[in-house]
Amino acid sequence: MKDLKYICAYTIPFMAIIGIWLHGIYTYLTPIYAFGVIPILELFTNSSSKNIDGNHKILQSKKKIFDWMLYFNLPMVYGILLFAIYTCTSSNLDTYEVVGIIISLGIVLGSNGINVGHELGHRFTKERYIGKALLLPSLYMHFYIEHNFGHHLKVATKEDPATARYNQPVYLFWITSTIRQYISAWKIQLKLLNQNNQAFFSIKNDMLWYFLITIIYLMLLTYFFGLYGLLVAILSGITGFLLLETINYIEHYGLVRTKTSSGRYERVKEIHSWNSNHTLGRIMLYELTRHSDHHHRASKKYQILDHHDNSPQLPFGYPTSMVISLLPPLWFWIMNKRVPREMKVYKR
Repeated sequence: MKDLKYICAYTIPFMAIIGIWLHGIYTYLTPIYAFGVIPILELFTNSSSKNIDGNHKILQSKKKIFDWMLYFNLPMVYGILLFAIYTCTSSNLDTYEVVGIIISLGIVLGSNGINVGHELGHRFTKERYIGKALLLPSLYMHFYIEHNFGHHLKVATKEDPATARYNQPVYLFWITSTIRQYISAWKIQLKLLNQNNQAFFSIKNDMLWYFLITIIYLMLLTYFFGLYGLLVAILSGITGFLLLETINYIEHYGLVRTKTSSGRYERVKEIHSWNSNHTLGRIMLYELTRHSDHHHRASKKYQILDHHDNSPQLPFGYPTSMVISLLPPLWFWIMNKRVPREMKVYKR
């Protein structure tokens, strides 16, 4: 039964379905649950630094139930997307109800869409196509290229758009990270095309495909649901990728890699990501919170990620930390003293 604990991640889309169905103030059930109830529960639930032993880890990595719990997010995310847009365009809703639905849908697109897409995107099998499909509703398909071929190489350096600098407010980070990641994805794509002697208008230009697929997706929504449906989809997508960027913010805030005598950055270590062992946050985000081990070995499946004693630890789980990050003075007061001293003095 312990293997089924990740079903708890479905409670967020479940709350969204209830809210969309009931209308009214209930449309805000999802944000209240995700950023109110869960953070409170985290304060009263235990955290665990226990790792799975070697033999059990091999068995766990081969269990298909963990994969299917990820796959099920694909029909669930798209089903809620269509349900939400249909409700907004076919019902006589007040503005506050539409806003509630947009926020709720955006949270689903971020937590069960991008987050799961991120996990599957690291698997260089056909599973990555499911991952890319989960990135589409948040208008963030370029994340696949930038994250896999950019972020994991440049993390904790000034060249990495997804690493928040010391004393950088999350709201400024949203802007810089979003723009710089998209530009970075194109630079990586053009470099790959050049290395393989491929033209810009080539079947191998994934960024061009992502752009075309996104346009087709938006055109189909406009055709079936009109401009109002398109607006709901775009605003929900923006909410989804801002949720991702908030997670990016807390994952590497203030952490830097030093340069060696050769002028190159030191290799990525467990000390270059903030970790969290708070059980509830771990389950809700498919162990994304054990981020240090994820950067140590990106292809490692979520159910067997490890805790490392030398990883910097967040004082709270990811959901709680995300809420705190939205209050920059409080975030700086809590986190700045936890950033390793040698990283504070290193000039980026």
